[in-house]
Amino acid sequence: MLRIVLDTNVWLDWLLFDDPAVVPIRKAVAAGTAEIVMDEATEAELERVLGYTFNNKIIAPEKQAALLEQCRRIARKPEGGKQKEAGLEPRVSGSAHHSPLTAHAVPAAENPLPTCEDPDDQKFLELALAGGAAFLVTRDGALLDLAEHKVRPLPYRIVTPRQLADALRAK
Repeated sequence: MLRIVLDTNVWLDWLLFDDPAVVPIRKAVAAGTAEIVMDEATEAELERVLGYTFNNKIIAPEKQAALLEQCRRIARKPEGGKQKEAGLEPRVSGSAHHSPLTAHAVPAAENPLPTCEDPDDQKFLELALAGGAAFLVTRDGALLDLAEHKVRPLPYRIVTPRQLADALRAK
């Protein structure tokens, strides 16, 4: 099963904005071909952000709670703090040739994660590693910059929702 991490903005696209770019991700999750990984830190950020004003409206507390509950039903939590401790197999290919649904083959112990320019985004990098994700799906510029200007390969790919949709179609 393909494991993915969604950053907070992509969760908002899924839960609030019905963005067409996340439809292929929804379908993959509903079909059981993909699963979303979320931890306490990323859930807490989503909970905080749901309290913001959107389109000059505040989401009612009851709706915020319902959206969080929906998110909890969709996502799963990693079983442990580290990939090996959790017994998770990384979703990477051992060859130099990667399909659109494989991440870069780099053992985590030999390749620590880069530091994100935005410290608030580091938790998504860490979760993708700990959760054995193949993809970190984001619209965040600081995270996408890491994908484009990486000093070393990551054990997963950082992509936009549209890029993941293209990869899912290419499968």
